Amino acid sequence: METSESRLAFSGLRVLEIGCGAAVAYAGKLFADFGAEVIKLEDADGDTLRRLPPLLKEANGEPASALHAWLNTNKRSVAYRRKTGADTAWLSGIARTCDVILDARALDEGLEVLKHPVYAGEGNDSQGNAPIEVCLTWFGESGPYSGFVGTEAVCRALAGAVYCSGAEQGPPHLPHDIQTAIAAGVAAFSSATAALLGRSDGSRRYVLSIHEIAFSLVEMEAGMVQDGRHPLARLGVNRFCTTHPAGIYETKEGWVGLFAHTGPQWAALCAAIGYPDQAADPRFASGPTRIVHADEIDAFLIPSLRARTAEEWFDVLRKEKFPAVIVPTMAELLQQGVHRERGAFVPVKAGTAEFEGPVVPLPMGDAGPLPGGKAALLDADGPSYREAASLTPAAGLTRAAPDALPLRKIRVVDLTMGWAGPLAARTLADFGAEVIKVESTRYPDWWRGTHYTDEFYQEKLYEKNSNFALMNRNKLGITLDLTHAQGRAVLFDLVAKADIVIENYSTEVLPKLGLDYAVLSQVNPRLVMVSMPAFGSGNEWSTIRAYGGTLEQASGLPHHTGFAQNPPALTSYAYGDPVGGFNGGAAALLALFVQQRSGKGRHVNLSQVECMLPMTAPFVIEQSVHGTTAPRSGNAHPLHAPQGIYQCAGDDAWVVVSITSDAQWQALLAVMQAADLALDPVLEKAAGRRTRQEEIDRRINAWTRARSAQSAMAELQQAGISAGEVKPIWTVLDDPHLRAREFFKATSRPYIGEFLATTPWFREPAARVAAVRPAPTLGQHNGDVFSRVLGMSVDQQQTLERDGIIGNTATRKVA
Repeated sequence: METSESRLAFSGLRVLEIGCGAAVAYAGKLFADFGAEVIKLEDADGDTLRRLPPLLKEANGEPASALHAWLNTNKRSVAYRRKTGADTAWLSGIARTCDVILDARALDEGLEVLKHPVYAGEGNDSQGNAPIEVCLTWFGESGPYSGFVGTEAVCRALAGAVYCSGAEQGPPHLPHDIQTAIAAGVAAFSSATAALLGRSDGSRRYVLSIHEIAFSLVEMEAGMVQDGRHPLARLGVNRFCTTHPAGIYETKEGWVGLFAHTGPQWAALCAAIGYPDQAADPRFASGPTRIVHADEIDAFLIPSLRARTAEEWFDVLRKEKFPAVIVPTMAELLQQGVHRERGAFVPVKAGTAEFEGPVVPLPMGDAGPLPGGKAALLDADGPSYREAASLTPAAGLTRAAPDALPLRKIRVVDLTMGWAGPLAARTLADFGAEVIKVESTRYPDWWRGTHYTDEFYQEKLYEKNSNFALMNRNKLGITLDLTHAQGRAVLFDLVAKADIVIENYSTEVLPKLGLDYAVLSQVNPRLVMVSMPAFGSGNEWSTIRAYGGTLEQASGLPHHTGFAQNPPALTSYAYGDPVGGFNGGAAALLALFVQQRSGKGRHVNLSQVECMLPMTAPFVIEQSVHGTTAPRSGNAHPLHAPQGIYQCAGDDAWVVVSITSDAQWQALLAVMQAADLALDPVLEKAAGRRTRQEEIDRRINAWTRARSAQSAMAELQQAGISAGEVKPIWTVLDDPHLRAREFFKATSRPYIGEFLATTPWFREPAARVAAVRPAPTLGQHNGDVFSRVLGMSVDQQQTLERDGIIGNTATRKVA
């Protein structure tokens, strides 16, 4: 008889999680919360995350990390001594019984450990089973940075994902490490799930670079640099480089987040605040011109917004379809009805304590996730796993051919636009799926451009946007006018031959067209469909207009970004888009895995703002445990001390220094020749150093100001200290490490010519870095898809083109 537990997506799967850090812990959590048996191996002293705030008081008086508990719900905890021969043999035995290994040992122990897989016995003998492996590294196995000592902050800084956040005069803002770790955890989970989908070929070993994953959070800016649209500067707190107003403003009570991109949105805001004439001012005609005059706009906007509360502005502006949200504190976030209705917060148990944390944001219905869970005490499950012989061996797998992509038998219909949706679909394309992107000649992807001028059509500007080219690599492109019955009929034929549809239209669009899941599943009962609205569908906020920055605002994260003397701050990178895209890709892969096991379809109702909530976990949990949260703490770290961004010689040059151990502290003092600090016993431990943070920061700043960011990084790294240059995104395109790893590939595309395309953040060590198929031009693959996939004759295609249903040239919208 089938039980509710047996219906969970990964029921019956065994996963080994080894190594420290939030990235591997979150990847393991995703498996455990969907029913896998996750064996978490820890040192006898426990994972370092067990000391990460917010802390609970245990009955024995020892503090325990509530954040660690949330990261490790529903897992088995086993302690082992990694240096002993007996435990090494035991480890290889238990590893061979697993389906998946999540390996983060290289983050602490260096790349050398990856030369000997954990499942291999003496002489690298797998004894008939090579499990799927996903290995996390800071910078990959090759390239100039591969031997660097890393942290999430260092990776983020070197990836260009720090420089543009914060005040014009600096220092830039560092977000909490957990945010980069969550993205890396989702990437590791996606890699493992893709490998599971393709395991009929054999197993795969993926090595991930957290540095390259961090870059993916700001990939849009790399496109803007190549187009010449980037301002090549940090514009200030809550200043967004493509439009204004796009920030967070104080109201009569609370904070409101605004995002005005289009002309009608700007006009609606001007009317709402009592300045309708400003909408016609030519200086404020578009987002790029408004950012130039941001101070003038704020001069009348700021006092106007103080006339009403955030809740009142939210009600007024959403009726006008203006992207505005309340920027909630963690207390407010936990009480918001929409999140409560969706079950966005779930109970977590740790010992005798219970609190709330964010749910895993991949809703699969009866396939999971579990609504919360319990975290095991250290080594609670050790006795039952000590004898590996008692465990059932996993099915014997040998390695798949290195260039055989795991999703090559999967067909995806891509009905997405912008950044988040196309990124989700691109994830599947990178793993080998045939992704067919559907646009219309009258309604092309809005990332091709939104200013529908004569030039847009005559100069084919819709083919020249580098952001579109980056986000739609490895896809086929067709056009269909879905507002006409003929176009919908062709889409039905395509859906009948597909495995999955991914869409991120506004929630009302597909139902109006008669293309919602209820209709499409009649055409193909085993169809999976992933919908990605900002706030999910079927609730009070489902129709709210939102951009990536809106999602960041609505998550409450800005209350914990930046310095206490400044307002709540955006990262300035449209954060919600890549986070939604990463999670959308993971949801699609997971839904395909459930489809593969059950033979049934399902509709995944994703909420993009919910995808942001795991990044708020430290603060949501702190609110739940303590009833309050600490104020913004700038660039300090809850464990690493000191950590900060320090000014270097040159114009606006900075370096991140992140001291993760007492040994690194002593190494730093030796490099700086600070013998007096070395003699101070208070500073020997991180707790003491935190009490003297300002004094220590002054000393580090004095040292860094005397050298360039590159030389400071080089000296510190040579001494074994985690440090990295805070690189502007426009220099990242020429980064020697990323170039050496072929992360950027020179690619040629019609209308653009040669540009730098990115490559996937996962690597199979034996596989070459694959060439990137350029993003399709409008309707580029009509003939191929309609003939090969649908068996359509040339005459039928010509009829569709004559009737305006398909084409390869953008046409003006009918007024």
